[in-house]
Amino acid sequence: KGTVGLWSKLPLSDTQPVDIKQDVGPLGDTKPVDIKMAYNRALRTTAATDQGPLAVYVAHLGSARVNARAGFWTDSRDRNAQALGKAIAAEQNERVVLLGDLNGTMDDRAFADITSQLRSAQDAAGDGFGFTWPAKFPVVRIDQILVRGVKPESSWSLPATGSDHLPVAAEISW
Repeated sequence: KGTVGLWSKLPLSDTQPVDIKQDVGPLGDTKPVDIKMAYNRALRTTAATDQGPLAVYVAHLGSARVNARAGFWTDSRDRNAQALGKAIAAEQNERVVLLGDLNGTMDDRAFADITSQLRSAQDAAGDGFGFTWPAKFPVVRIDQILVRGVKPESSWSLPATGSDHLPVAAEISW
């Protein structure tokens, strides 16, 4: 849907878009913004597992851009991250996996609302740095698998596919 997708061997249900086009004001009020990102860039679904339901989020946040006059521009990505963090905070399922091209490292303070709730499979159980971008010579991990309520057993980057990002994978257990 839009720029995100999820393929699963497990049955999926309750699949809905997640509105990450929100601007969170100083008093917590929200309003839709970001006309350039009018298509869906996040979804939430429930995977039926033998151990019970697993909430799965898939997200493609706005890109960080470099502007010769203004420097780095991350407003869109930062707003997306805030809205995604808010959606995850409202999640009722104790077991959650977030898969995404988040266009930033988990050390970036813009992801605090997400990293305070979920942990990186790569940080917990990864092999090496797990860099994903740019695919031709990866120097940073901006593609993530984050979890709550499940245990990362391993995490790694996959071979190039023709994208400018390397795909990522993780094995999780209950």
